[in-house]
Amino acid sequence: MELLTPKSSAPSFVSTYVHGSKNGASRIGLIPAGLRLRLQPLRLSVSNVKFSACKNDFECRKSIIPRFQHLVPSALAKSSSDAGPPSSHPSADKRLAVITWAAITLVIAVGNRVLQKLALVPMKDHPFFLAQFNSFTYVVVYFSMLHLRYRAGLTTDEMLAVPKAPFIVIGLLESISMVSGMYAGAMLPGPAIPLLYQTFLVWQLIFSRILLRRTYTLNQILGCFLVGAGVVVAATSGSANTRMLSGVGLLWPALMVASSAFQAVASIVKESVFIDAAARLKGKSLDVFVVNSFGSGFQALFVLLFLPILSNLKGIPLSELPLIFKSGAACFLNIGTNTTGCDGAPLLPLLYIISNLLFNISILNLLKVSDAIVASLAARSAVPIAMYLLSLPLPYLPQGVRLSPFFHLGSLILVLGLILYNMPWSSKHHQPHDD
Repeated sequence: MELLTPKSSAPSFVSTYVHGSKNGASRIGLIPAGLRLRLQPLRLSVSNVKFSACKNDFECRKSIIPRFQHLVPSALAKSSSDAGPPSSHPSADKRLAVITWAAITLVIAVGNRVLQKLALVPMKDHPFFLAQFNSFTYVVVYFSMLHLRYRAGLTTDEMLAVPKAPFIVIGLLESISMVSGMYAGAMLPGPAIPLLYQTFLVWQLIFSRILLRRTYTLNQILGCFLVGAGVVVAATSGSANTRMLSGVGLLWPALMVASSAFQAVASIVKESVFIDAAARLKGKSLDVFVVNSFGSGFQALFVLLFLPILSNLKGIPLSELPLIFKSGAACFLNIGTNTTGCDGAPLLPLLYIISNLLFNISILNLLKVSDAIVASLAARSAVPIAMYLLSLPLPYLPQGVRLSPFFHLGSLILVLGLILYNMPWSSKHHQPHDD
């Protein structure tokens, strides 16, 4: 699963809310990520809270919640509120740190996308078990880290007391996204998985406009349009023999696109949780591990509840569910006599889960030393590289996939759209805001 998610992906703006106004939260505005906040030389005082323009990029990043953050739910890295003071030698040290973590993030992101498909090779007949194991692994990791952070005083009782209803919604949406993505990924050609999942950006723009009434800059709208156009060109253009999805049918590509849509809505709900918590916690940032832990807990619960539903759709009686779970576990561990086709397990599935954790760590470190735009471009740059690698003959995928010229054209359009979406846009052209 890819983040973020893993769960895992790249918005490029943030919201700032200041607690203490008559309405509980005074909305200062939507700030393009990576751009310094430019305000008139005035100070806004609301009760005991003062807000002024940022003096430097570090102060700006400390005062906001990166919207990219919900896509990289690391269980091992610090949240944005834990960031340390700026370096005494920012120029050379910061450049080196940004270049280093950007390179690390790119390599791990490529490996994560490739390993996702490879992990589904031995688990092709048991994608639900892989989704279940993946979700419960994150529950253990997240709640363990949340416990350690609570004992260290980094997570407070007020943070743990935030309403849990949004986490139920997040868990439901992400469980649907994970299960549908696993089933679709097991049936799709390797390059199609990262390609179709890029519709996440399109869905996120649409749903954030509907649910949060957010306005986007012109370059973001055009970039999003190019991403969608690139996916369509790469996936559907060409003759019946050269088309990448030839013979696959409509169900599995549609299911992968739906998976990205559910993940996009979940990311918007997460953003609303951070916004609401900023008011409840009097301007303090909600620990990201609170959101990750409870969201993953409900996700694991819903994944478990889906098992009877999915078995019923396949015509499997409830009495046989223990046998299905046992069969999935045997294939995952690659033990027993009925594990034909499970070659590569458990190594490939475990490598995929580990790569998710490593990706989360690297992307949060990159966010800490740079900004959301750099992190977004580093993660998204992995898409065309992963698509190309997945088209080559690989261990357990010896046949490879033949890519048509239209696929390369669509991929180029998609990458141009991602770059345009994340380009800095001068505030004098357009200032994004909520209606």
